[in-house]
Amino acid sequence: MTTRTFTRPSHLGEDGLVLGLAPALTPRGVEQDPSFCHGFAAHPQVLARGLVTLADVTATRYFQYVPTTLRDPVLTAHGDRLRAECFSACNGVYARLDLLPDALDSGTVGHGTTNVDIGTTTRAALTRVGRDKLLHLDVGRGGLTMSTPQATAVERPVAMPDRWVRALGNVAEMHHGLPLAFTVGAAGARAFVAALPAATGAGRSGWLVAARDAVRVSPRPTPGGVHVAGLHRLNAAKRLLVHVTGMTVHGAAEPGPAVVELTLPGARLVLGLTDEAWRGHSGEGSLLSALTGATVAEDADLVAALLAFEPVVDVARLARDTALDETRVRAALAVLAADGRIGWDLHDAAWFHRELPHDPARVAKDNPRLVGARRLVADGAVVADGDGWTVRRRSGDGPPYRVTGTGTRCTCPWFLKHGTGRGPCAHVLAVRIRTEAPS
Repeated sequence: MTTRTFTRPSHLGEDGLVLGLAPALTPRGVEQDPSFCHGFAAHPQVLARGLVTLADVTATRYFQYVPTTLRDPVLTAHGDRLRAECFSACNGVYARLDLLPDALDSGTVGHGTTNVDIGTTTRAALTRVGRDKLLHLDVGRGGLTMSTPQATAVERPVAMPDRWVRALGNVAEMHHGLPLAFTVGAAGARAFVAALPAATGAGRSGWLVAARDAVRVSPRPTPGGVHVAGLHRLNAAKRLLVHVTGMTVHGAAEPGPAVVELTLPGARLVLGLTDEAWRGHSGEGSLLSALTGATVAEDADLVAALLAFEPVVDVARLARDTALDETRVRAALAVLAADGRIGWDLHDAAWFHRELPHDPARVAKDNPRLVGARRLVADGAVVADGDGWTVRRRSGDGPPYRVTGTGTRCTCPWFLKHGTGRGPCAHVLAVRIRTEAPS
């Protein structure tokens, strides 16, 4: 197993997780002095406005609108592309700017992950970048440097909000398997973006429907439509309106997560929304089912040792190299997602790797229902009962809860309130652990 020494320690600061930059494990081996990314932007205005768009999202609380001062994307270089990711201040919007291989001229893209703040000076410089203006990007040990012939702005690495790690994991699982609904061209995409309500708006929801290369918002369920709650949460995309060349929407007619992907010259902007404007990604619990396996922790350690900042994780290769079957590899990837180290790209329909410091206690800390379920099993509180299971209350008071429906339904207050919309309850998880049922 390859070990890496971090050049400075990762630690939990007052504002969140401070990333320690490590020599990067790349497809060519360990690079002791990783170069994340540097080069001139082939489409400078797209890059500049894309980064400001992420800053807009991070600095906005869309639920009960309040502007904030947060403007810090997570930057990951994959050797062929650079991804910049962030969440809104309310945690209900996930935004990612993918700079594709043709986004940079006369430069290189290395491997690594860091987190920086787009401060007021850098933001002001980016908003002044013209379509044909030279713009040089450098991402590395010292943070983010943006240079034009007139000025240079430098942003140092900053603390990443701790809840972002939980949110990154939930986003990966929520987007995994989200169905493709429709794609429209430049005209339809631009008309839709231009008509989006202001970020200060609220309450406008509906079903996005494609009709003759256009997108309309229906007030009622429509075949092929995608339910979107809070259309104002897409407003930040207006900054890129003139650059949009197409749009793809993922989601379903029933309330649930939805993703809008805008195609740009040399880039893609991805905006992911929770099923309600008031709900944040960090509390979804979507990974709980995948974390119940008896061997997932050990499998995750084995898989993690083989990851090398791949832009597209090859599950079949990991299965061969680890001698695990693909089901166990996918469960291990879900554990790594809970640690923020794996993301899901709907466009490629594949996992991708981002390197964040590993915290063995994070899965337990971020998933108290899982901890409670394991305690119930250890205490012998889960008992088979006819066509279902009874699960004794931890307090010992009152009748036990009953889990039925092949271990998917429960009589506890949590299930009666949330159903399966926020992940399984502790009692359903306990039954799955007790039977070691596949996730």
